[in-house]
Amino acid sequence: MVPINIFFLVFVGLIAGVFSGLFGIGGGIVLVPLLIFVFNFTVATASATSLVALLAPVGALGAWYYYKQGVITSEHIRYGLIISIGIFFGGFFGAKLGTILNAKVAQRLFAGLLFVGSIRLWFSV
Repeated sequence: MVPINIFFLVFVGLIAGVFSGLFGIGGGIVLVPLLIFVFNFTVATASATSLVALLAPVGALGAWYYYKQGVITSEHIRYGLIISIGIFFGGFFGAKLGTILNAKVAQRLFAGLLFVGSIRLWFSV
């Protein structure tokens, strides 16, 4: 594993945070690939680290700013909180699955998810 510099971790977090706030994405599209390629983490380790990193900061400040700008209402916040129930339990079951999957299979599944998502997004405009 590459020696980890705390300032570089903060910088990687800043990049992930900007994209999360801008596009509403979690760590899966930005942070997980960075952790895999820059720090040589496995998919499971990168996913778990991303979950820890994104627990509060993205939701708290990002949602607050969108709310203050009038982009979302209290109804949207309620919807988001309801969705978070599914994310709470889904994160647990995803973590269980992530710890039993072969690393190569997990990486290929993740790459496939990113590929399909990017192709759909590219042609939906």
